[in-house]
Amino acid sequence: MKTPRRATTGVKPPRRALLAASTAALAAAVLAGCAAGADGAAGEDRPAPSGPEPARASTTLPAGSKTPEGTLLVADFGSDTVTFVDPEKGPVESVKVGTAPYGLTVGDDGRAWVATAEGVAVVDTEARERVDRIPYETETGPATTGEYRGGGMGIALAPDGEHVYVGVNVPDAKGVLEVIDTDKREVTDTVPVGRRPFDVDVSRDGAEVYATDHDSFDVTVVRADSLEPRRVEVAPYGTEGGLGSWLKPHYTAVRPSDGRLLLPFEGERLVVLDPRTGAYEVEKMTANTHQHGVTVTDDGTLFAVGTGPIDPDTDEGPSLTVRTEDGEERVIPLEGPHEDVAVSADGRTAYVTGGFTRDGFWNGVSVVDVRKGTVHRLAAGERPLGIAVL
Repeated sequence: MKTPRRATTGVKPPRRALLAASTAALAAAVLAGCAAGADGAAGEDRPAPSGPEPARASTTLPAGSKTPEGTLLVADFGSDTVTFVDPEKGPVESVKVGTAPYGLTVGDDGRAWVATAEGVAVVDTEARERVDRIPYETETGPATTGEYRGGGMGIALAPDGEHVYVGVNVPDAKGVLEVIDTDKREVTDTVPVGRRPFDVDVSRDGAEVYATDHDSFDVTVVRADSLEPRRVEVAPYGTEGGLGSWLKPHYTAVRPSDGRLLLPFEGERLVVLDPRTGAYEVEKMTANTHQHGVTVTDDGTLFAVGTGPIDPDTDEGPSLTVRTEDGEERVIPLEGPHEDVAVSADGRTAYVTGGFTRDGFWNGVSVVDVRKGTVHRLAAGERPLGIAVL
């Protein structure tokens, strides 16, 4: 395997100074998150101070009716539910799935697979009901809430629909990728990965699974046939600061044209990783903000969520970057922190969740008109993180 290529230019002095200061402060606190002040055990988060939350809609769907196409499904990290959201009117119905749901994925059959602290819930999205919950094989301790809670985080479905892959966070230890047989609805295999697998993705041919390991600065590449893991370090800023560093990978998108992995860092650098060799290149980004969730459309357009500044004196606020495959970017400002993003089937509307893994979350979704760059807020469950368009 080739040694990953490190970026050597374009690092702003404020990033280095901040990283050095953060390292000293965070090492003392033995933090494992993105920033100082986090309390993993207690999960003491508070709503965002910026801007009012949108009013809740009172719309409900008739009993026994099918869920309309285009409805949003969000994972309510601040509750034990997923919420179905009319993309124009707001929440219509919630379904209990388990403590602190994080990521979710939806198959062509309409079943949603939701990573919670207690197990992977299976939801019939047409009937809007939970049909199962599959316990983890990995011991993660009591089901709790908050940024550092044990249990499922990133989750992805194989293209053939036969397996679900869920990244399981084990507090104070390395994570595990659990493999679920979707027909039997049981865990069939476990694979060791890095710490806190924020995101899980699958190659378009289903041959490889990628766990993005936030706290170990890496992506674990897993062959779907052999389940052999291979660690690839992804650290364009280096690994100084360890668990307390902000400058770690969060979410990954698989580029449709060539299968390379796209990982944004700080609105400054886009890592383009070849999972076959482990080598990566770094391209310039322009948003200058701490970045989390990503998705990519079939034409190669990347959507990257900016959660806000590390250093308010030098960095920009929350935003959504829309980046074409040739590198042209539009940065659309958002109000308040956000976490993840999904895009409508026609590519014209992006839905960005306001749940956020850290403090400062709000209970809604920013609806972005991609062409016009306009944004309006929509109520959407309790601290929504993962999102899908049904």
